[in-house]
Amino acid sequence: MRSSVAARLRNYFLAGILVTAPIAITIYFAWSMVDYVDSRVTAVLPERYNPSTYLHFAIPGLGVVILALSLTLIGFLTANYLGRMTLRLGESVVSRMPVVRTLYSALKQLFETVLSNRAQSFSEVVLVEFPRKEMWTLGLVVGPAYSEVSQKAGADLFNVFVPTTPNPTSGYLVFVPRTQMVRLEMTVEDCLKMIISGGIVTPVPKLKL
Repeated sequence: MRSSVAARLRNYFLAGILVTAPIAITIYFAWSMVDYVDSRVTAVLPERYNPSTYLHFAIPGLGVVILALSLTLIGFLTANYLGRMTLRLGESVVSRMPVVRTLYSALKQLFETVLSNRAQSFSEVVLVEFPRKEMWTLGLVVGPAYSEVSQKAGADLFNVFVPTTPNPTSGYLVFVPRTQMVRLEMTVEDCLKMIISGGIVTPVPKLKL
């Protein structure tokens, strides 16, 4: 009887951790990010424009709001003719710098791909044999490979990003023929959850009616 009660209490305790831990960690990281942005942005504000000077207490999220408005204003200014000319002038200066131009070009292309609505990045989840035959891993199809790559390889290749565990932001770019990929029904989100958890969190298969 006592062992049964103790087992139930232990299960309730573990269930409480399972429910509250993800929420608490998410709130902690979100709050830390907001606090980090606030401390950096409000530090450069003149005292007469800083609301904390008059209110004598900090306003959470003020820095995030100011940053969002500033980025929106920059986007608005660069959308007109004068802004585009200024941007081209700045890019022409950067393109003459040996190391900086490579970094800038790569970052610009990355953000354009991620933020563009026309991007085909991570269109589906597939299984590929990597890093050797009969060893399967999850891959995310980005799109068709560069034409020269397919021509030199003599096959219709696709760009497949193979994320690493537990950090899916790093990984490998492999070129795989469509015939050597096994398409999965899981979503990209479920795939990333599985990779981050090291296989502990697995998607629930959909029942076919």
